[in-house]
Amino acid sequence: MDTFQKVQVLGQAAQYDICAACGTEAGRIRDDIGRWIYPAAMPDGRRVMLLKILMSNACENNCLYCANRRGRDFRRISFQPEELARLFDELHRRGLVQGLFLSSAVCGGATRMMEQMLAAAELLRLKYEFRGYIHLKILPGADLACVERAAELADRLSINLEAPSQERLARIASGKDFNELLTPMGLVKAIIDRGLVTNLLPLKGKNGWKPMWEKVRQVRAGQTTQFVVGAADETDREVMRTTHWLYRELDLARAYFSAFQPVVDTPLEDRPPTPLIREHRLYQADFLFRRYGFEFDDLVFDEDGNLPRSFDPKMMWALTHPELFPVEVNLASREELLRVPGIGPRSAARILKLRRQGRFRSLQDLSKIGAVAKRAAPFILLDGRQPPIQLGLWDAPSR
Repeated sequence: MDTFQKVQVLGQAAQYDICAACGTEAGRIRDDIGRWIYPAAMPDGRRVMLLKILMSNACENNCLYCANRRGRDFRRISFQPEELARLFDELHRRGLVQGLFLSSAVCGGATRMMEQMLAAAELLRLKYEFRGYIHLKILPGADLACVERAAELADRLSINLEAPSQERLARIASGKDFNELLTPMGLVKAIIDRGLVTNLLPLKGKNGWKPMWEKVRQVRAGQTTQFVVGAADETDREVMRTTHWLYRELDLARAYFSAFQPVVDTPLEDRPPTPLIREHRLYQADFLFRRYGFEFDDLVFDEDGNLPRSFDPKMMWALTHPELFPVEVNLASREELLRVPGIGPRSAARILKLRRQGRFRSLQDLSKIGAVAKRAAPFILLDGRQPPIQLGLWDAPSR
């Protein structure tokens, strides 16, 4: 099988592993290889095109939900490190990609396959002198020495927890241990906490690019994880409790949520797919943790332990705390503004800046700085008055 055919198979196989903004079709290159090139949002706000691919789809694990599981009948193929590095270098030189997301199924042991991935990353850094973004997946069960080396090569590392606890994980991946998955995550946190370290990377000198020593911040984009939502009968409460703990204890950069979709020829092929609205609500709650200062106890769950579908998590919090509203926009602190539906981090910052120059007196004033004024209207005062066009506090729009 030639390299182009491998890209088709292993690019498609990588679609189940989420990284950054890879769930969107927008911005993808429209050709055969470009189907596996994804626009991804970086921590600094930049967007880069990532080649998202597996080193191999041959897996010795038998996770019930996985398209690459050992018990499934399909063709198994793998890249050699030099082959993958050469492919990426060609795409990079053609201007098609700026970064790499590399994961793999586990074949011949997690450490062996992880070493193959590291070899490809080393070739990119040292032979092809690539200094751009690399995201490496840490394979469960790989030696911690592999994690240390991955931290020297990659900008971001991730290990998929898949489920929020050992009990839930055992239902879909009996060969994995939840606490063992947390061990490399703890090591990555310790590596990040070290700060700047001396490392060998290609640097641009007078005579072009060459390997030399420099001070770098390892894993500068942090570590992430992914949950498969709906496969193990877990509740949103369980998922968000674990997510909040990961942010607090392991300094997680991002959590990703993948709504379970049944795969033919797997034990869960007849299980109904998880509604995408559930995945969407989890991302909204996660955003409240990362950008709005919400705590786990701030989230509102229904009697089944799930986030309500009728309102987003921020609106649900506001509706259950009428004693805190309305908020005077011209006097409120940043924290108080961020609790108002329709006001986000950017619009809150603009409010704090612009009200030094004058007072906000109308919904139009809020709309001009990017707030969703009609959404905020039931929860605010503008210069001591309720906005003239206002819904009742309990009649917030269902969107």
